Amino acid sequence: MSQTAAGQQPQLDPQNTVYMDLKDGRVVIELRPDLAPKHVARVKELIREHFYDGTPFHRVIPGFMAQGGDPTGTGTGGSKLPDLPAEFTNQGHFLRGTVGAARTQDPNSANSQFFIMFAAAPHLDGQYTIWGRVVSGMEHVDHIKPGPPDGTVQNPDKIIHMTLAADASRKRICQRESGMSRRRTTSP
Repeated sequence: MSQTAAGQQPQLDPQNTVYMDLKDGRVVIELRPDLAPKHVARVKELIREHFYDGTPFHRVIPGFMAQGGDPTGTGTGGSKLPDLPAEFTNQGHFLRGTVGAARTQDPNSANSQFFIMFAAAPHLDGQYTIWGRVVSGMEHVDHIKPGPPDGTVQNPDKIIHMTLAADASRKRICQRESGMSRRRTTSP
């Protein structure tokens, strides 16, 4: 994320910001609807259904990427929703922290699986859909349990919870208001 002239991080749009909680801490992902509007809409839909909660990082290759989003943990699973068409771009690049849509050899087979890059991989540019980028917490991604050279992880780390920042803010406001109304009704 680029810094403003005052040296501060620009404000993230809560509607396009994901909180992904891992065993070591929170990862913040900025969604990129400008690059992949259909993929971003799908990710938001699945997050709101709690689809990703408890799903494993089933394929983790050190120095390359961590792949998750498959509830079966086999690399062949997905959501009940139809596959998405490719949204490849030359305006984004697979750098450290880039989040892309996993797929089969068919470019139009992305569904729920995604991967987070540990390092740049320019050979993926224009070949896979980019739908986000890690803006904080990459050190927690670095600690996801790795697999052997083929990447298949035994007893993999899992996503504890994923939520949109906008939904997390709404939940906190509702909890605060609920607590205030309870206090008012119990006051003399």
